[in-house]
Amino acid sequence: MSSLVYVVDDEKTITDIVKFNLEKEGFEVNTYPNGNEALEAVYEKPCDLMLLDVMMPGLGGFEVLKTLRKTYTFPILMLTAKEEEVDKVLGLELGADDYIVKPYSMRELIARVKANLRRVQTPNISGDMQKYGDLVVDSGKYEATIDGESVNLTSREFELLKYLADNQGQVFTREQLLQEVWGYEYFGDIRTVDVTIRRLREKIENPGEEPKYIITKRGIGYYFGG
Repeated sequence: MSSLVYVVDDEKTITDIVKFNLEKEGFEVNTYPNGNEALEAVYEKPCDLMLLDVMMPGLGGFEVLKTLRKTYTFPILMLTAKEEEVDKVLGLELGADDYIVKPYSMRELIARVKANLRRVQTPNISGDMQKYGDLVVDSGKYEATIDGESVNLTSREFELLKYLADNQGQVFTREQLLQEVWGYEYFGDIRTVDVTIRRLREKIENPGEEPKYIITKRGIGYYFGG
């Protein structure tokens, strides 16, 4: 069964090109010219991945992202013509899995779509459940809990947590995490890793205390302490 991708952009020329190229790769693609129509479509039938433009008339990409992240965890990749760091970081802070800056090549876009879908659609055979203090990482249910309470993680945040936990004590550079968790070998911004780490810490660490799960190795990267 092919993956369902929603492309949300008010520039029809762009959505037509993206739709054509993704369909050639075997994806089912629906396009929407604004945020309101995209939200209605998701409520009716959630997609497997969304490509979401930042700058649109009416309901903008960031507003759509904030609304979706209250309920849905499917990968969302922001499409932006801006290169200012604040826009990229804001999108990641709000729960985007990544961003792609226009103009982008179809090769890059398709590679990122495939990488994001591959991470969330690869079945977990073992269904392992690992406990680290009050934190439980349940690969079978694709969720984490703290003191028995489910933590609202995006698919990317869960994948990052699981990867670090599976390799407890091993230090990874940002570049290594970008390659192993995001699946990006030839492109990607290490700030994506830093922002996702920060979001993950906000959800699983005790506020005001030194992190005990996701620990920084100064000058190198991150590791899971447990």
